[in-house]
Parts: sequence; C-alpha cells; structure tokens
Amino acid sequence: MQKDIHPNYVETVVKCGCGNTFETRSTVKELKVDICSMCHPFYTGKQKFVDTEGRIEKFKNKFSGAGYASLKRGGKKKEKAEAAADAES
Repeated sequence: MQKDIHPNYVETVVKCGCGNTFETRSTVKELKVDICSMCHPFYTGKQKFVDTEGRIEKFKNKFSGAGYASLKRGGKKKEKAEAAADAES
C-alpha cells in the first residue's frame, strides 16, 4: 500500500431517525440515517407508509374501481392520437 493516500478508518456512531444508535467503523466519525434495522419494515414485520402528500391514497382512489384494466385503456390522449391518424389517411 502507498503511504498517506488512504483515508483514516475510525470508529463511527450511526444515528437513526427512530432514535436507535450503534457503533461501526467507517471513514467518517458520525453518520445520520433515516431508517435502520430496528425500524425497517422488512426486519420488524410491520408495514409503515410515510406519505405526507396523499400520493398513496390518490393512487388507490384512481385504480380501485377498475383495477389494472384502466391501465390498458390508454386514456384520452391515445384516443385523440388514433383519431388524428385516421383523419389524415
């Protein structure tokens, strides 16, 4: 290894948004993370949505009645494009 080109490898304190902290090693002294193994849904078995703008509810309302069939319809833009193509020919 070459001398004086590698970063220092120090003990690091990792702080999660849920309040959990643990120590590991890294090139920085402190890390702040949003989610860790103590609060991640995969490890806890609890599903939690962080939705501040209502996007999930908007999606559910949009696709609840027709299911995936509404995705196959194409919508008004596709109908207008087909009508324009028919008018040109």
